[in-house]
Amino acid sequence: MPHADDRTWLIDTPNTTYVLALDDDDRLHGLHWGRRLNREQAADLPGLHAPRARPVFDGLDARLDLNPAAAFRYGQTGLQVRFADGTTELELRFTGAHRDGDELALGFEDRHYPLDVRTVYRTFPDTDVIERRVVLRNRGDDPVEIVRADSATWVLPRLDDYRLSQLHGSWGAEFQLTRTRLPYGETLIGSRRGITGHQSNPWLALDDGTAGEYSGRVWSVALAWSGTWRMTAERSTDDRVSVSIGFGHDPVAFALAPGETLETPASAGLCTDGGFSAGAAAWHDYVRGHVLAHPGEVRPVLYNSWEATGFDVSAGSQMKLAERAAALGCELFVMDDGWFGARVDDRAGLGDWTPNPDRFPDGLAPLIDHVHGLGMGFGIWVEPEMVNPDSDLYRAHPDWVYHRPHRRRSETRQQLVLNFARDDVREWAHEWLDRLLRDHGVDFVKWDMNRPFTEAGWPGAEHGDRLWIEHTRGYYAVLDRLRADHPRVRIETCASGGGRADLGVLARTDQVWTSDNTDAIDRIAIQEGFAQLYPAQVMGAWVTDSPNPFTRRAAPLDLRFHIAMTGALAVGGDLRRWTERDLSRAEALVAEYKRVRETVQLGRRYPLRAGTVQGVQFNRGADTAVVAWRLERRFGYPDPLLPLHGLDHGARYRDEATGRVRHGAVLAEHGLDLGLSEADPASTVIRLRRID
Repeated sequence: MPHADDRTWLIDTPNTTYVLALDDDDRLHGLHWGRRLNREQAADLPGLHAPRARPVFDGLDARLDLNPAAAFRYGQTGLQVRFADGTTELELRFTGAHRDGDELALGFEDRHYPLDVRTVYRTFPDTDVIERRVVLRNRGDDPVEIVRADSATWVLPRLDDYRLSQLHGSWGAEFQLTRTRLPYGETLIGSRRGITGHQSNPWLALDDGTAGEYSGRVWSVALAWSGTWRMTAERSTDDRVSVSIGFGHDPVAFALAPGETLETPASAGLCTDGGFSAGAAAWHDYVRGHVLAHPGEVRPVLYNSWEATGFDVSAGSQMKLAERAAALGCELFVMDDGWFGARVDDRAGLGDWTPNPDRFPDGLAPLIDHVHGLGMGFGIWVEPEMVNPDSDLYRAHPDWVYHRPHRRRSETRQQLVLNFARDDVREWAHEWLDRLLRDHGVDFVKWDMNRPFTEAGWPGAEHGDRLWIEHTRGYYAVLDRLRADHPRVRIETCASGGGRADLGVLARTDQVWTSDNTDAIDRIAIQEGFAQLYPAQVMGAWVTDSPNPFTRRAAPLDLRFHIAMTGALAVGGDLRRWTERDLSRAEALVAEYKRVRETVQLGRRYPLRAGTVQGVQFNRGADTAVVAWRLERRFGYPDPLLPLHGLDHGARYRDEATGRVRHGAVLAEHGLDLGLSEADPASTVIRLRRID
């Protein structure tokens, strides 16, 4: 709960406090972000009653929680505007604070121009995450150009050093976790591609360089936004650090019309003790408790037909695959690309969302009925934001795509991006999606987005750059309408794999297609990076063929399944080519996953490592699931025991497969004997249950 006096505010979470204070010039400083302080302790904070600081060369910009462009601000600023007369500096004065439950709003106005600025902080009783956003209101008669409006500037305490953790990557190599020393100056991370992006994810963490997986204090921040974004971590010469995070990117700017209000997406900040795993676990709890619409649901084991058939889709081939998938124990069958229009390859058909009459002469109903008759739900792939130039839609509405006068319309995958900032485009998309769901027994939608923005113009629009924001808002609006009208339908977000994964889209979808790369060994790193912010229940993880179609690397069936079992398990191989032995083993592995599914998807996650052995542990109530593997033995050495975490040292735990009883203290201090086979690679799943 936020506590306040006239000039100082304490924003309390269960274990932390964020302290804000105004100086004599109404500049809002972040003075503390760490363990809980009471009001008497906060009153003793250094700088709270210090005289007005020297404005030049003192590095104090790094302590401003609200950091507008103004005199002597030479570093990064989170709020930048341009008034009608060309003035760019802001001079803000405090107008008052308002508390409403767990929200605190601090109001400011420019001393001359009719612009209001409000910073809003939100806390929750069950998490240390703090949400922050900014609201701007133009009270004047002239438009105000918004150059940058970040959701938050998070002010860190002074540390001996600073280490930056971030998620970088590319298509097929998303969510690569790296930790590097934070340099002096400004470090910019972001996306200019129209979507969250494969190259970076809107999350970062900072520590003093000594935190480990299970020790040390970590500060981390994230942004709930699925379009372009930027984070700037600034380290000043006097070793102060702040992180400013928000939507948009340079050099995009747009106008705030007279009387108009702009509210930024939420940024979330978190301070945790207990190392990186504690931070990840706190984010998982926050996502389940305050982001996902259906946090208590376990995700079904799905089968997706893409890698089996590609564009060679027909009712008969899909029915045969569905029969194989049902026999494995899959619970949801998803038909991927190739079912509509002239979509026999990637050169045509996007935008014409009716079943291909040659492939589905009786429509989709016979296939859907067959899938439902097998006891599975039915899912379908769509890409509503895209269009092929070779389509009836494009021929009818060539103005609906992003383009600029006198410039080519660059194609990727022979497709262009539809302008979801337009009302008519959104209405068209909602109409056919609503009809598809209303007229068919569709249980699941895989919403894909396979290319970034280029020539992102909107000829004739008064403020064309605004499309970078309004496209994402339009995408959200269509999703929100569909979910309201079809509450039983579940949605997977996909953008050529993990290109659209963030807290904003997860508020409107149920899971993420993590990566087009389904290679089990590559997936270890991809999934570990993903898990820094997102829980296992939203991480789509497929088992596909060997050799892998993406990397051409061979891997045993058990390893492929076990790596995928650490998320929302799915199958995507060509089951028509699997041997009877593999099909029988896969059926047993699916059944094994279902026995640990609730523990994996809803439990506390712990990364595990001991020498050449690594894995992931999940605890939920009395149940523990350990998924572990060894990729390569060295020198013939025996496998080390694998120490476990989060167990009750005074309790005993029964191995559900062997019946052997083990002591929690021994499992934690010495480790678990995995009993891996000698052949490389080797993997296993072990279920433990606390018995006293």
